[in-house]
Amino acid sequence: MTNHASGTATVEAGRFQRDTNYISDRILDDPGAQWPVEPGRYRLVAARACPWANRAVIVRRLLGLESALPMGMAGPTHDWRSWKFDLDPGEVDPVLGIHWLREAFEARYPGYERGITVPAIVDVPSGQVVTNDFRWITVDLSTQWRDYHREGAPDLYPEHLRDEIEAVSEPIYRDVNNGVYEAGFAGTQSAYEDAYHRLFDRLDAVSQRLATRRYLVGDTITEADIRLFTTLARFDAVYHNHFRCNRHKLAQLPVLWAYARDLFQTPGFGDTIDFTQIKQHYYLVHTNLNPSQIVPAGPDLSTWAEPHRREELGGSPFGDATPPPAPPVDEQVPAQHNPALA
Repeated sequence: MTNHASGTATVEAGRFQRDTNYISDRILDDPGAQWPVEPGRYRLVAARACPWANRAVIVRRLLGLESALPMGMAGPTHDWRSWKFDLDPGEVDPVLGIHWLREAFEARYPGYERGITVPAIVDVPSGQVVTNDFRWITVDLSTQWRDYHREGAPDLYPEHLRDEIEAVSEPIYRDVNNGVYEAGFAGTQSAYEDAYHRLFDRLDAVSQRLATRRYLVGDTITEADIRLFTTLARFDAVYHNHFRCNRHKLAQLPVLWAYARDLFQTPGFGDTIDFTQIKQHYYLVHTNLNPSQIVPAGPDLSTWAEPHRREELGGSPFGDATPPPAPPVDEQVPAQHNPALA
């Protein structure tokens, strides 16, 4: 059994299998719901290291939900007990008053035995986790929290594009988002090679799609782009070497590299990326893959700031909407952790 960035997984017959049995309650725009949308009631718990949590951080920022949904940030490392708030004074979340995220899960379900994952949304009054289902958290931030979106917020999950967003995203999740983990945690050569080939075949297909269009679906940024971006942002820093996804670096795939830089340079994307914490997480936590716990000094990450020229394909990041303002001071990534932001 493996406890990793997105929870508990098993390796059966050499194949990595993600445990996707999350706490799937939803926070709804309905006063009669078990968990109704209420500004200030809930706390989003994330970790900059985790690609699944990174999705929620980006969506929250693009929609301007900082005041309505405050955020707690776990540190980059964890052990079998769970993520921990070791970045905060006294290593305790200042709102929830806990050190281990596990404490919020066990407040809801004593003796909770499944993966303690981020993102998670915690009900502050009770201290209980409401949901850790990353698949619905971002969709609900777009569709259920509309009354608290900032003025000029983009529609990241437009109703007329939802079927296409999901159709495009499903194979990307299977072969890319989860595929890098299947390659990295494979227990046999055949399982690794199967995941490796599916990963790069899918990246080739996505490159072909993006060769003539700026974004995956429609003419503006949608959920589909956010879901892909968080994997691409970690590709050269971690997955290429640590997970042996080494046919090419992202920087050697011209279309995807330009696409990723385009998103990175869009407010709300690159300014959520902490490369230092990303590398610390994977190389320090996965001691079965990196027993020395040496964190690589490279690669050169300043290249994320290079021109991308994707605007020549048409479309615009936000369409008729507007970009988000700068992140709050207490949510800014240190410049030394992301050279491309300097």
